[in-house]
Amino acid sequence: MEGDTITDLCTPALVVDVDIVKRNAQRMTERFLKMGVQLRPHMKTHKTLECADIMTGGSRRCIVVSTLAEASFYADHGFDDILYAYSVPFDKVERSAALSERLTLFQVLLDHPDALEQLRKRPLRDRRPWHVWLKLDCGNGRAGILHSEPEAMQLAQAISETEGVELTGVYAHCGNTYNCRGIEEIQAVAQETTTFVLQFMDKLKAVGISCKSSIGSTPSCSHPVKDMACLSEVHPGNYVFYDVQQSVIGSCSLEDVAVRVLTRVIGHCPHRNQLLIDCGWTGISLDGAGKLPTGYAMIEGQPNLKLVSMTQEHGRVEPISDMLDHSKYPLGSLLTLIPYHSCATASMHPVYHIHSGGRLVGKWLPARGW
Repeated sequence: MEGDTITDLCTPALVVDVDIVKRNAQRMTERFLKMGVQLRPHMKTHKTLECADIMTGGSRRCIVVSTLAEASFYADHGFDDILYAYSVPFDKVERSAALSERLTLFQVLLDHPDALEQLRKRPLRDRRPWHVWLKLDCGNGRAGILHSEPEAMQLAQAISETEGVELTGVYAHCGNTYNCRGIEEIQAVAQETTTFVLQFMDKLKAVGISCKSSIGSTPSCSHPVKDMACLSEVHPGNYVFYDVQQSVIGSCSLEDVAVRVLTRVIGHCPHRNQLLIDCGWTGISLDGAGKLPTGYAMIEGQPNLKLVSMTQEHGRVEPISDMLDHSKYPLGSLLTLIPYHSCATASMHPVYHIHSGGRLVGKWLPARGW
């Protein structure tokens, strides 16, 4: 209940420090306001109305989503100017069309001529155009058409020339910043991605095509390079929560991480030199295996403890060195896990417990599904 402390919660429980969330959001907003670049925050990390309001300053405009479930969720609650930044799946064209016909501005993304053909075959009512962003691969190696291939320009031209379709922008995710360690490496990737996108924009301009440009990732937007001021938009998302991974990369400090998973000791296993906790891989992400000396997460205030393995509802904790003094961790005692990946961890929880200074102030209910 509101006013209770987070230690009163049943575990495992995802807790969010709303003061840190607001601070992270304000810093990102101010950073790009000074650069004169539109911030289009990504909702994929939290998928909640309350956090979206914080990230958009209450405007409920100009957001990115990764699923149509998110898009519908936000549309149902008064959000508009939504970009569905996922290479448009053919089985979801009709749902995308419904949102395009319902909202003032719903935008889709594609990276293949066949996707363009799917949109052409499904014209929107009232002569509305499909608003389309072209997804470029500028080194991330995931979705997107390679920026340097002639087919990229050909597809951009085809989008701009197709009846009922409008080329709204060019979009690149510099997710290769997640391989970086330190600000210098982050900024090198951000610079490369920005340069490739701006070069592509110059090619478009040369053939008379004008549209927006956007790059994004939390590391690159936490430490932007000067040339990013030449972009139309940026689209980071994880920054509102951050996580251990972002601190390892160099995007933030641990003090900027807003989320924790609370868990309790439920077993002593002296024959294995281990504790058993009530958080398994349904409560915190397996992402991070082998990447931290503390195992799958950091255990706050316990630098010598390691979350070594998990089953569905159980976790095994052991000391990094020496023998475990089980008397320090009586059954029922609380441990606090700082997740390696907050997006993956948050996706496992149907409710986020929101606190300020350790006192509960509310609950956020995230959208789920695809």
